[in-house]
Amino acid sequence: MASSVLQQPAHCFISSHRLSKGYGYRDWTAAGPSIIYRNTAINQRIRPIRVTSAVEDPPQFSLFQPPLQLEETTSKLEPADPDFYKIGYVRSVRAYGIEFKEGPDGYGVYASKDVEPLRRARVIMEIPLELMLTISQKLPWMFFPDIIPVGHPIFDIINSTNPETDWDLRLACLLLFAFDREDNFWQLYGDFLPSADECTSLLLATEEDLLELQDHNLATTMIEQQSRALEFWEKNWHSAVPLKIKRLAHDPERFIWAVSMAQSRCINLQLRIGALVQDANMFIPYADMLNHSFQPNCFFHWRFKDRMLEVMINAGQQIKKGDEMTVNYMSRQKNDMFMQRYGFSSSVNPWDVIQFSGSTRIHLDSFLSVFNISGLPGEYYHNSWLSNEGDSFVDGAVIAAVRTLPTWSDGDVPPIPSTERKAVKELQEECRQMLAEFPTTSEQDQQILDSMPQSRRTLETAIKYRLHRKLFIKKVIQALDIYQDRILF
Repeated sequence: MASSVLQQPAHCFISSHRLSKGYGYRDWTAAGPSIIYRNTAINQRIRPIRVTSAVEDPPQFSLFQPPLQLEETTSKLEPADPDFYKIGYVRSVRAYGIEFKEGPDGYGVYASKDVEPLRRARVIMEIPLELMLTISQKLPWMFFPDIIPVGHPIFDIINSTNPETDWDLRLACLLLFAFDREDNFWQLYGDFLPSADECTSLLLATEEDLLELQDHNLATTMIEQQSRALEFWEKNWHSAVPLKIKRLAHDPERFIWAVSMAQSRCINLQLRIGALVQDANMFIPYADMLNHSFQPNCFFHWRFKDRMLEVMINAGQQIKKGDEMTVNYMSRQKNDMFMQRYGFSSSVNPWDVIQFSGSTRIHLDSFLSVFNISGLPGEYYHNSWLSNEGDSFVDGAVIAAVRTLPTWSDGDVPPIPSTERKAVKELQEECRQMLAEFPTTSEQDQQILDSMPQSRRTLETAIKYRLHRKLFIKKVIQALDIYQDRILF
């Protein structure tokens, strides 16, 4: 779920029609089925993705037909390997009108056809419960795809955790347990998760990487989280533990990687088991490929019938072929929280803030009117001056500025231009002082990123975070410039 995250699934056998049923993780031949095993070591990079292009979908996927010969595409995104789709078909994994492609930040979900707006939301994915890794947050513990045997040591490790504070540690244990189970779906799906080298989670960052954040509070928080995961591993993976536990995480890096997967790909939902309704933490395959957006066009909907999770398109939303399908990972959270959880940030996060220390204020109603922002400040309205190229909405930094700038409002009382102009200049000066306190400028940060294309992902993520912070402050300065030009004439 991003590099994201939840940073941050088909093309060959998936488009607008229903996916064919598959046969789990068995490779069927004319002589019968044979089990496939793949190396899921975290140090191994994701298998190469074959470049394919759209073809007419066969009316039925035959297991005995030779693979289709597909032409190369000029798209910058590569359709996923057909094996990516076969592994999930233990029971009716379904997807409608979408395809999964690999980009520079990992897999994403894209529309395979134009979708006209409807009055009702439309389902694009259905994932059965038994493919998910699920652990309930309250007693009695419930695990899926199967209940962990009470006598298994991993049960005791999970049972020793606090479900409210240690949900990521619990889910990491469950993921490692699934990797170790013979013929388990996650042994294959794990091949498509980012490796330790590809993961942007700051849990895997070095101390030098954390210093590059130029944010002492965030760096301290991540060091504490790293220590917490390491202490948990040392406590439960000591030399005297049984082999069935030791082989799950031979070294701390593997366990910390599993924790990073739990934090960045977990979805929290309610599920019903008979008459019991439980809050649960879930690994949901295929749905975890949906990337984040502050203006998402999809959302999750849990359907109790047939124990299926539905991913739906927002009602009334027009989606064009090739558009990415996105969800909102967290609402009303600042960039530092996105970095802690998912390992990515944004310069246009509408919920980021600037802490002003002075008593200077500007007139709220006048500032809102400049950008045509009415009602709740979380709404986006068009302004061609400040919007990004090709974007028809005001930059999220302006929304954040509305929330974070010191303001005053007294009904219809108009501001005094000279007083308002003075307040604007004082706020801009404080923003410039904030920028001067950083060891580097945004231009230098961008040059560093451009000059190190093969750097560690965690180092790149740290530099992007500080760059986004500086760009955010600059856009607040720019928004105040526009305010002066349009109102304070």
